[in-house]
Amino acid sequence: MTTTEIRDAIFRALRRIAPEADAATLDGARPIREQVDLDSMDFLNFLVGVHKETGVDVPEEDYPKVATLDGCVAYVEARRPPRG
Repeated sequence: MTTTEIRDAIFRALRRIAPEADAATLDGARPIREQVDLDSMDFLNFLVGVHKETGVDVPEEDYPKVATLDGCVAYVEARRPPRG
């Protein structure tokens, strides 16, 4: 997956939880939860969606690393499964 494909996959996962989320207005450096008003369960469901979209699991200790869109993209990029 390219960086653009990863970003698109993450955004698809986010839109399932927060359909009002707009990629054009999201600040990649600000916490996702603040920008689209996600509660803790929504955030967990978002991470489940990220896993389904990318194959990358995010353990609880890494939640701070994926709090922003940019951080989430970098995290997935570094851990995505090899192409097969």
